[in-house]
Amino acid sequence: MPLNLAAAWCCISVITLSAIVGADDPYRFFDWNVTYGDIYPLGVRQRGILINGQFPGPDIHSVTNDNLIINVFNSLDEPFLLSWNGIQQRRNSFEDGVYGTTCPIPPGKNFTYILQVKDQIGSFYYFPSLAFHKAAGGFGGIRILSRPRIPVPFPDPAGDYTVLIGDWYKSNHTDLKAILDRGKKLHFADGILINGRGPNGVSFNVEQGKTYRLRISNVGLQNSLNFRIQGHKMKLVEVEGTHTLQTTYSSLDVHLGQSYSVLVTADQPAQDYYVVVSTRFTNPVLTTTGVLRYSNSAGPVSGPPPGGPTIQVDWSLNQARSIRTNLTASGPRPNPQGSYHYGMINTTKTIRLSNSAGLINGKQRYAVNSVSFVPADTPLKLADYFQIGGVFRVGSISDNPTGGGMYLDTSVLGADYRAFVEIVFENTENIIQSWHLNGYSFFVVGMDGGLWSSASRNQYNLRDGVARCTVQVYPSSWTAIYVPLDNVGMWNLRSEFWARQYLGQQLYLRVFTASTSLRDEYPIPKNALLCGRASGRHTRPL
Repeated sequence: MPLNLAAAWCCISVITLSAIVGADDPYRFFDWNVTYGDIYPLGVRQRGILINGQFPGPDIHSVTNDNLIINVFNSLDEPFLLSWNGIQQRRNSFEDGVYGTTCPIPPGKNFTYILQVKDQIGSFYYFPSLAFHKAAGGFGGIRILSRPRIPVPFPDPAGDYTVLIGDWYKSNHTDLKAILDRGKKLHFADGILINGRGPNGVSFNVEQGKTYRLRISNVGLQNSLNFRIQGHKMKLVEVEGTHTLQTTYSSLDVHLGQSYSVLVTADQPAQDYYVVVSTRFTNPVLTTTGVLRYSNSAGPVSGPPPGGPTIQVDWSLNQARSIRTNLTASGPRPNPQGSYHYGMINTTKTIRLSNSAGLINGKQRYAVNSVSFVPADTPLKLADYFQIGGVFRVGSISDNPTGGGMYLDTSVLGADYRAFVEIVFENTENIIQSWHLNGYSFFVVGMDGGLWSSASRNQYNLRDGVARCTVQVYPSSWTAIYVPLDNVGMWNLRSEFWARQYLGQQLYLRVFTASTSLRDEYPIPKNALLCGRASGRHTRPL
């Protein structure tokens, strides 16, 4: 469909869907053309994925409760999907943009995502979710501003920058995917990018005495990263939609898939300063630099870039524990964030998830509770909606580690709508893990080294643990979260270590209610693509 016709279709869809997605809230329209293009982030030509000719893709600017109408035209030669890291898709997992919920956009076709950033603020990003496309680009920043009448716990900054950091390979994504498909591990990354650029390829312009907001997201494939600015402190103010206690840091660990907002004041002598990003817990350490450039700069960067932490786990663990919710600040609504007393709610279920690595049929695979996920021939959400049997089985993964050998299955864990669950991530491996749950923001209540037991609950933070959607688990350690299951749907719970996700370290959480009320879940979108065993079915009338 041509882009102008698709835009017209969007207008019609908006009218028909206004009762569902909030007619009183503003609409923002985006037309995106996804293409291949030559990029040179580390000095060699690669086949990148561009959105409207841009690498990284364009930022999405929005305000709480906005309706985002994003028409994506797939000009690649293979199926494509975008997912929205941290956007909760309230009552609407059909739009989540992962294969368990959404059919891929065929080559030469388009699909219009209809999203609402309902009751959300903060810093997030989007990315391509299929076929290891994330290693080629196609990602970009998402910012959701507070509504004008909702107080924000810091003055408006003089500028607001998206900072996408991540490790990068010089190989094309198709070559990396082929390595994984052969059952092999990827080699160590070749470098680090800041906003799609290699060493000293990006600069951030500031004026002396003014304060700026940096929205930092780790969009990389396998490495935790440390972010720092030569001679400057960073005041943390927001983490994945939660206003935090405004703690000051000289450097900040940003683990895979995570997003942080910091305030930086240009309070140093006027010159250029290094912006430094380096890998954590690796040998060797990869480092890249950008430039913080004062408008009245007296000279270029000088001296070596400032060093940062390298393999110290305790340093990172202590920093993570220091990140807490600002209980008195407003979130997307005017009431204080601390008015929801999560620590006073009794959990209804404990789910323990343990990651592992090994060989299945001679090929490298990764697993959760011994199950290595394999995609079904039909998106799970569509199979659930149309009641197509044989696609998946609820309970195909245990809610506790089995201790058994790894095996392949389409792992779906069942849970009840409005349950309040405790999830414990147990990492017995010697590398750091990073976990993301689509559709939700959860409370990080505890993390520590060693084995988790019921006695570990004695050290939980039941007052001001940060609410977020992506959390790290340190080597030979555990992390515990509380999740109020208030969002019906089929939700991806995955490793953000992308080769592990691709080779099985993920599952789906089916949050179910027997109710068919629109108050609990929206119907399937009229424009939903249908594939696999759902082909030939009908969505719903206009």
